[in-house]
Amino acid sequence: MESKHTTNQAIAYPPVTPPNNHLKILVGITGTSALILFIYSALRHILFQSTAFDLGIFDQAVYLISQGKTPISTFMGFHIIGDHAGFIFYPLALLYKIYPSVYWLFALQALVLASGAVFTWYIALHRGLKADMAIAISVVYLLYPVVFNINLFDFHPEVIAVPLLLAAILAAQLGKIGWFCLAILIVLSCKAVLSLTVAAMGFWLLIFEKKRWCGAIAIFAGISWFLISTQVIIPFFSGREAAAVGRYSYLGDSVREIGQNILFHPGLVFGKILSLANLEYLVLLFVPIVWGLSLLSLKPLVGAIPCVALNILADYQAQKDLVHQYSLPALPFLILAVISSLAVGKGLVQNKRVIIVWSLVTFLFLSKLFSFGSNNFQQLDTWQATNTATSHVTTKGSVLTTAEIAPHLSHRELIKLARADAPPDNLNEFDYFLLNVRHPGWASNPEFAKKLVERLQKAQEFNMKYHQDDVYLFAKK
Repeated sequence: MESKHTTNQAIAYPPVTPPNNHLKILVGITGTSALILFIYSALRHILFQSTAFDLGIFDQAVYLISQGKTPISTFMGFHIIGDHAGFIFYPLALLYKIYPSVYWLFALQALVLASGAVFTWYIALHRGLKADMAIAISVVYLLYPVVFNINLFDFHPEVIAVPLLLAAILAAQLGKIGWFCLAILIVLSCKAVLSLTVAAMGFWLLIFEKKRWCGAIAIFAGISWFLISTQVIIPFFSGREAAAVGRYSYLGDSVREIGQNILFHPGLVFGKILSLANLEYLVLLFVPIVWGLSLLSLKPLVGAIPCVALNILADYQAQKDLVHQYSLPALPFLILAVISSLAVGKGLVQNKRVIIVWSLVTFLFLSKLFSFGSNNFQQLDTWQATNTATSHVTTKGSVLTTAEIAPHLSHRELIKLARADAPPDNLNEFDYFLLNVRHPGWASNPEFAKKLVERLQKAQEFNMKYHQDDVYLFAKK
């Protein structure tokens, strides 16, 4: 049960010694989950189903940093810091110093996503749950659909923030201010928008948990970093407003204008949030854990408000599902709400077996598990040819290729996409052209790819180095 406290006294969470047998079970579950997640994401990449947006962008940036070069993303046309102020890519480049491989990103993503189960377990124990129930809640975390789904969608740095938000909450509970500060520092380095989540977490810690220092630090750090990153850093490195501002164009053309309209013209907001799409999104978000919620346990959801609000307000459907990365920052607080409810004997279901079955059923319905085969084996007819063609790109010369092939060749300073809406003006800008006419990829089509091949065949500066199954590789003479 939660400790009794007055409004002026912080909640005390005494240290807990976890039972060894349950700790072994937890390690086994976490390790198995990490392995499964890595296998799925690596296999998807091997099958040429990962894409330039976003894997190619991040892989190129980390590679260039590891080589001591300026991380200009040639997919976007500006410095990687101008994307989301993601300074986390600099320490990630240390892995590429060992050996430059995109599989580091897959392994890291699988490991950090799975590690959230460990922090979930410790938080549950410190909240007063029994060890076996804490194991069940860790399984709930792992089976929450967005964990599996986002692992399949290339790589995104905000996955690192998920376990660290849980770690920050645990550190605050234990009064470990130093560890708390380190955790939120890394969270802020992942993506600028996470600063809003950090600030909201700080508000919850300060007002509801009575963790004055941790709460104040998180509020100050979150608000400060949001202003600095969106108003100074991102415009400086990209020459434009923060990413995704266009998804809120009905509210304004800049972060400042959007904020002003939300505050002073709330009618614009109310007319947008009352929609069937938003209702469906909220159902998807809460149905995996609805069994564990109660009115007494909703306070931790304060930390999820910025994430959920941004998704509801966005004029972009991908922010209203459990397939993409946009709901990840809400996950730690959804899990914490369930833990808080069970800790005081509330919630619709308190039987750990029923809880796991419910989580498994919602996982099977809402995850991309069963669509993995149908979605990722569509290009097997050209897989061998594409794999062979990429192996013939033997230098670090510039490349024009498809969105699906790009992440396999992004370890170079210049790589761009063959897009029907932006055909290359100057062929001599590139040393290689690798095209799949049968499967031309995102932003392209067979007609455009075929015409580009014909253009290259006539160009005297290039030789056709490889051709098989409608896959063409041209190299500069």
